This record gives sequence, structure tokens and C-alpha cells, in this order.
Amino acid sequence: MIHVARAAPPRPQRRKTPTATRPASARRGARTGAPPTPQARLVGLVAAVVVVVVGLVLLLSSRGDSSGESLAGRFVGAWTRGDYAQMYAEVDDATRRRLGVTEFAQQYREALATSTATGAKVGGAQSSGHGTVTVPVTVRTRIFGTLATRFVLPIAGSGAGARVRWTASLSFPGLRPGEALSRQTTVGPRSRLLARTGTPLVNVAAASAIIGSLGPAPADRAEALRGAGYPPDGTVGVSGLQQIFDQRLAGTPGGELFAGARVIATSAPRPGVSVRTTISPSLQSLAVATLGGQEGGLVVMRPDTGEILALAGNPFSELQPPGSTFKLVTVTGVLIAGLATPSTTFPYQTATFIEGYKLQNANGESCGGTLANAFAVSCNSVFAPLGVRLGGERLVDAATRFGFNRPSPIPGAAESTLPGPADIGSALDVGSSAIGQGQVQATTLQMTLVAATIAQGGRRPTPTLALGVRHPQPVVVPAGVARLVNAMMVGVVAHGTGTSAQIPGVVVAGKTGTAELATTATSCTPDPANPGACPSAPANDPKNTDAWFVSFAPAAAPRIAVGVLL
Repeated sequence: MIHVARAAPPRPQRRKTPTATRPASARRGARTGAPPTPQARLVGLVAAVVVVVVGLVLLLSSRGDSSGESLAGRFVGAWTRGDYAQMYAEVDDATRRRLGVTEFAQQYREALATSTATGAKVGGAQSSGHGTVTVPVTVRTRIFGTLATRFVLPIAGSGAGARVRWTASLSFPGLRPGEALSRQTTVGPRSRLLARTGTPLVNVAAASAIIGSLGPAPADRAEALRGAGYPPDGTVGVSGLQQIFDQRLAGTPGGELFAGARVIATSAPRPGVSVRTTISPSLQSLAVATLGGQEGGLVVMRPDTGEILALAGNPFSELQPPGSTFKLVTVTGVLIAGLATPSTTFPYQTATFIEGYKLQNANGESCGGTLANAFAVSCNSVFAPLGVRLGGERLVDAATRFGFNRPSPIPGAAESTLPGPADIGSALDVGSSAIGQGQVQATTLQMTLVAATIAQGGRRPTPTLALGVRHPQPVVVPAGVARLVNAMMVGVVAHGTGTSAQIPGVVVAGKTGTAELATTATSCTPDPANPGACPSAPANDPKNTDAWFVSFAPAAAPRIAVGVLL
């Protein structure tokens, strides 16, 4: 579909008929009030009819066959909208007998992709004699500039039976009978990826894995790249930063556009623009060394700008259940809903029961106390029932605030998801989702973004890899709630499950998570008098779990956020 600005058709000039001078006797009769005779009235009526008929004949002769012009206008208007079904309805029976609507539409799509058309301006249809109607068209293209051309449409029949006598040369304006549209294009020199320091990223050894590679156009991008003018044998970025910044690095293709053997437009390829990324060479080297070749992902981000400073592993594409790091989302929803405060107390338990299923704490530990303490020690027996009280609708709303169920702002990155309120399922499903299990799926990038949003006082950054690109940060969590969650994250590192992340002289805020990739819930009917009667869930197998940690520091004025998945 291309957008159209339609020019107003030229208005026929109205002819002025000189007023006849009546004889003096008639003027005298008018003054004396003598009524006209019946014969005079009849003569006057006939004269008026003759004038009207002559005027219509003159008007029609000056405009041509108005039914053909109307048909041509509808046909070309439908072309600008990509309404090929409407166009097909306007062609003659012979065309419809030899050509199906799908093949008909495909010819137009192919021509538009070949021309790299982006829009058109249509003039008024005018009959050009010999059974044809001409419609001026100005076509804007991505690489060939603006083409001033026209459709010349043969019209068969008249009135309501008028139809376009279609041929393949009508698949694009300006084609002559027997011509087809084609092109030959090339891509200019590819530009470089740079670190935030201006150093070519190719010179940063630890950046080799994130730079990505070049190759033939992938099948899912081939149509879009063809419409942008890329040659079929050209190489494009197919992974990493080369793919993310492909359009800027490759520049604009150029070449020749042909109508048959005629060259109807030319352009020169324009080289791409070097991209200065947000990647810090020193932090990138540290991130790669820290992950050490383990499977997973690592992201280092500036929360105030959303700039990604370092990457390792598969932080954009690896979707995994986020485990207890998702309790950041759950506790935010609980605080917004007013279901609890950090000082609200809960009983100490080793497990909880939801719909007859036993959900136990990690390693069967007993935990509870205040909400702040339950968060610090990552207590499932507190957070799973809290998730049920919060409910699917409010839990999904909290996740959406942080960016779940939205396309990632990083091109090619996977979308982190949580089923909608109507699909999330039973109370057990909601409780499992509240502790980052169930059907919750997240990337390392997404969970780093959750931490960065709390670091920013409830403002969600937009992750970016292009230095100097700033995006607005929408307020998605009330500032007061974000401050409470910040303080609880400090407790995780100070005295909870994240004490290994302590840094001398720096207050670190964080949240740990262990996601089980196989269910550890057991089904039984609990006996209130004997809660230990239900069997314990199977012991965790390290090969069957993911380990997570998300954090930011310094907690009072965060300068960096980090997310890790192993």
C-alpha cells in the first residue's frame, strides 16, 4: 500500500451565453403589464430546453466519456491504497478469465517492490481519445527519486458496463505495451561499528561475539530488503550489531530502473554511516571474562540513559523462566494494590498449598516474617499466595509496566511474555507465575530493564545501543513504590540471598532467582492436622535450573544496572 495525495480534477469552464436584447415593443409590454400569450409561453419553454440540451452536449464534448474517467479514477485510486480486489473488480471479463486475483495482485506488488515506491500523487483523469483515459501519477521511491509518469488505461464499454482492458504493462505507470519493470542495483561501501570511545569495535577482541556477521538476506527479511532496493545477491547483517544497525551501515542502494529496455531512472549508491555504539571496551572485556563461556547472558546498562555498556552470551534471544527475580514485578504489583507493606508479617513455613499442590521453598527452608524479609530471602511460601491474592489481571498489569508483552526496542530481540489475564489459568498458575515459574518467559535484557526501572525511581528506560540516542522515560511505577522496592533490594544484598554481591564501600541493590525447568510441585490433599503428610517435591537438579541475578549500584544514586542469567 502506498499513501496518496490526490490532486483535484480540472473544472470545466462555464460558458457565458450573451443575453439577447428584446425588441422595444416587448419591453414596452413588460412595462404595461400585458400578459404573454400561450403561444409565446410555449416558444419560450422550447427555447429554454434547447439551451439546456446544447449546454449539456457542449459540456460532455469538452469532458469526454465521464464514465470512463470515473472508472480510471477509481482504478488508480485503488492502486494507491493497495486495494487489488477493487482493481480486479474494474477489469474486463477477458482478464478475469485468464488471470486470478492473487496473480493479478502479485504483479502489482512485484512492480512496487522493484521501483522501491513509497507513495504517489494522482492527478485528474482525462479522456485522451481512441477509447483510453490518462491519469497522471507522481511516484516517490526510496532510491530512484520521484518519477513523473502516467497510467494510460484502455476502456471497454460505457456507462455502468465500462471496464479496464487490462494488460501486464498496466502493472506500473509509464510502461508501454509489452514492457515490464526491472532494475539493477548495487550497495555502496559498508561503514564501521565503533565503540563509545570511537575505537573500531573490530579492534576490541571481546566484542567479536556481539559484532555479528554478514550473509545473504534471511528469508524473513528478503521481501523488505527487496523493497528497500537491495540486490538479491547482496550481503546484509544477519546477526548481532551488524543486523541491528544494518540499514545505517549499508547505506542506500543505487542503480538503474528499466521499463523494458528503456532506462527510466538512475541513482548512485550512497555509503552507510559509521555507528558509534554505547559499548565500553573495558566493560565489554570484563563482561565476557566474567561469563567465561558459560551458557546464558549478561547485560550492563546505564539506567539513566538506557545505554547498554556491555553484552555477553545470549542476553537478547535466550528466553527462560526468570524465577524469583520476577518477584520484583510481583512485589511492585502488591504494593501498588495496597495488599501489603514492607512491614506486613507472614507466618514462617517451609511450603504453601494452592489448589491441592504443594509449593515449597528452596531446599525446603522455613521462611516468613515481614514482607521485606520474605523478599530478601526469596520466600515462595509468601509470594505464591500473594500472587493469588493479587490476581492474574493485576499481575499482568505489573509485568506490562516493566515491558513484558511488548516488542523489544532492540531490533531482533525476543519479546518477554506472560499470558494475558484470561489465559494465565488457575490460581495455581497465577501463584506459580508470581514466583517467576509457570509460563513466564524473559530475556536477560528484560530482567535488567526491570532492575533499571526501579533504579530510576519508577521511570522505565528504553534500552539503546546507539550512543547519543535519548528516549523519553515513561513513569510506569509510582515513585514511592519504587523507593520501597529499592530498599528491599538493598536488603537482599545486605542480609538475604545476594550477600555475594556485596562491594566494600558501595551499597548494592539486587535480587536473586533460581528457575526450575521441571515442575517441583506435588499434588496431594493437605491435612491441616498433619501438614507434613504431603510428600516433598523432588530435589532440585542443578542441570534442571537457571540461576539469575539483577542489580544496580550505588543504590541511592544508581549509575549502573547489571543482569546475569546462567
